[in-house]
Amino acid sequence: MNRISILLLRSYIGPFVVTFLVAMFILEMQFVWLYLDDLMGKGLGGFVIFKLLVYVSARLVNMALPLAILMSSIMTMGNLAENNELTAMKSSGISLWRILRPLFIFHICLAILAFSFANNIWPIANLKFRTLLSGILDQKPALSLQEGVFYNGIEGISIRIEKKNPNNNEIYDVLIYDHRDRAKGNRTVIRAEKGNMEQTADKRYLVLTLYNGNSYDEQESANPKKQDFPLIKSHFETSQLRLDLSAFAFKSNNEEVYKNSYEMMNVLQLNKTIDSLKAGIDSGLVSTARSSLSQLHFTSSTKTASRIKANVIDAGKNASPEIAPANNMDYRLALTPQQKGQWYNMAIELSRRSKEQAYNRSEDFYGREKYLVRHQIELHRKFFLAVVCIVLFFVGAPLGAIIRKGGLGIPTVIAICLFVMYHLLSITGERLAKSMAVQPWLGAWLSTAFFLPLGIWITAKASKEAVLFDREFYSRIFKSKISFLRRLSSRTV
Repeated sequence: MNRISILLLRSYIGPFVVTFLVAMFILEMQFVWLYLDDLMGKGLGGFVIFKLLVYVSARLVNMALPLAILMSSIMTMGNLAENNELTAMKSSGISLWRILRPLFIFHICLAILAFSFANNIWPIANLKFRTLLSGILDQKPALSLQEGVFYNGIEGISIRIEKKNPNNNEIYDVLIYDHRDRAKGNRTVIRAEKGNMEQTADKRYLVLTLYNGNSYDEQESANPKKQDFPLIKSHFETSQLRLDLSAFAFKSNNEEVYKNSYEMMNVLQLNKTIDSLKAGIDSGLVSTARSSLSQLHFTSSTKTASRIKANVIDAGKNASPEIAPANNMDYRLALTPQQKGQWYNMAIELSRRSKEQAYNRSEDFYGREKYLVRHQIELHRKFFLAVVCIVLFFVGAPLGAIIRKGGLGIPTVIAICLFVMYHLLSITGERLAKSMAVQPWLGAWLSTAFFLPLGIWITAKASKEAVLFDREFYSRIFKSKISFLRRLSSRTV
């Protein structure tokens, strides 16, 4: 590797790492802000929060990596062009492609790593994140008693305290409604002058030690017909109440619940599942078509016809000689208007049932198709991140050589604008594919289909040293057009 390649790699890797870490930090802060209400007040340990952020980081690589590639490539080539280093290389006979070759090789290696990450690490991170987040969302907020407010967080218990000592666990004027036995309702009431709260060592139970209080217990009536309920009142000097806090403990959900989701699969698993889904849909369509035809044939030619014929023959035998059919094959003349109405209603009912069955089957196959499309989109997404690493490099690097500006000013603005366009196209294509408006491959590669020709065009312009963002260039063109129009108008006059 020559010195120019080492210089380019050193100039590129530094901004790439910095912009990637900054993008990851911003995206993680967005996630924390989104789930802030669900994370606060639940007493989660630092290790649980750390694991959640690590799993989130793995999920956010597909957004942070394209942005980092765009910004770092524009900044690196813009710095080289602004300091005339790029001009010196070209003047020595080195083409733009030769200058970009070491960075291109770097991005090929980065694309291989991106595919390995999307195929192996991404499914595991999605599974761990989904399991951990669902456990956090299912967890109840931490126990917090406020003065003068009933707390109903503990199942079957409602507690109100008038005052609490901030320096210790003492509480005053305690009122407790015990309705753990839902069949009896709020029949047990405890009131004490003061008390003390403490948790067991394993944080499983809350022990309330109450002092100088009364307990009121309303008993069931001995005679159900009478509406009298005996009340038992007891006084205590000291009493303990042990409350279960297992609902407040963090419990990670079972991974088996989410293991079969398409987001948790690699390429081999997705291909196998897609083949199974296609085979299921095809066999379902064939069986549905056969059953519909056989049911139609059986209903029209066997069952219904035989029943109609038998009933009509009976009606013809019982009919008067004036209306009895002269020909045994003509049974319609023997039907009374009431019998005709019954058979018309039966035909309508059979048609309605067939229509409902056809609608239900079509909805079932539509759901299967949507489920298949989601797997196909996920399969394309495994390769998408690897291809984007190369495509966006050939958009950002020649663009930086054209604008001839480095630093965090214009390159950052251009990179963010291009990334927003890329992200919007990706989301739009994915939604169109999920709604089955376009094919899954087209929806998954819509942003690439736009940026690939753009990258080729910008690279061709940069190799020819075309001027695209020079204000003086466009100002000269505008002035020349204005002067031409003035000369043309003067000649016309």
